Amino acid sequence: MLTRRDMMLASIAAGVTMTSSNAFSKAAQPSTAVNFDVPAGACDCHTHIHGDPEKFPFFAGRVYTPEPASPEEMSALHKALHVERVVIVTPSVYGPDNSSTLFGITARGPTARGVAVIDDKTSESDLDAMNKAGFRGIRLNLATGGVNDPNVGRQRFSAAIERMKARGWHVQLFTSLAMISAIKDLVATAPVPVVFDHFGGAEAALGTDQPGFADLLALVKSGKAYVKISGAYRASKLAPDYADATPLAQALIAANAERIVWGTDWPHPDSVTPQGKKVTDVTPLFQIDDGRLLNQLPVWAPDAAVRKAILVDNPARLYGFT
Repeated sequence: MLTRRDMMLASIAAGVTMTSSNAFSKAAQPSTAVNFDVPAGACDCHTHIHGDPEKFPFFAGRVYTPEPASPEEMSALHKALHVERVVIVTPSVYGPDNSSTLFGITARGPTARGVAVIDDKTSESDLDAMNKAGFRGIRLNLATGGVNDPNVGRQRFSAAIERMKARGWHVQLFTSLAMISAIKDLVATAPVPVVFDHFGGAEAALGTDQPGFADLLALVKSGKAYVKISGAYRASKLAPDYADATPLAQALIAANAERIVWGTDWPHPDSVTPQGKKVTDVTPLFQIDDGRLLNQLPVWAPDAAVRKAILVDNPARLYGFT
């Protein structure tokens, strides 16, 4: 029997507009239409899939528990945004289990790529299988886990580079500007691409002169690092347009537009368990209007050719889209 949720998702995927305020499921869908021509082959370079927890159980060591977010909902999002390609990143709630991400990649087919989380038990044969399935990098999530010790950060980054250098995958980091400054010498000599999530952890309110941002810009300018101008709501508190993130985005693009990619961070998990709640309690997803978020890109990059580089060319090179 079809549930109301099943019917809603089918309607969304078919392009049917539903006017009820409760029409969409809990994972956010755009409420603002895209106001510029999105180039063919555009890619959302930062998303997550939260599968049915009965089939895809969460990691016992997680620091929060998100609401579900399905491949069908993601497809509905990208249809509304006119985005054809996607990169699905394994979130911290699964630890080194990439099954939910693989579920999303399989559902999306050749227009999807993945970024995995691994540990010492992940074998080379495991990585071979993930490569065939569409994974193209690994993620070090230092921010959600609260890793602030530069020595720990350097060790984990060096170990990741060592494992990836023969494979040619990139290493993606969710971390702070302080950690980027602490590892900048390692990034500058890394034999594989390095990608920083969410504006490199910069805080929009502190502007482009904040400590560490110059180091991030230098790495981007030299071509040694990519930065995702993703999750603007993580850098800024000025909803809904996050205007104070504009100088950060513009500075990164000006440093080297060939090293910038864009992403939604859908389904917008809140990675902090509210005070008084248990880690196993479900923390609601942020309700972000991704149409309005995408409409900031022409503000950050007025030149259509630069937007094409950010949305199409750079992701194709980094993630191996053809």
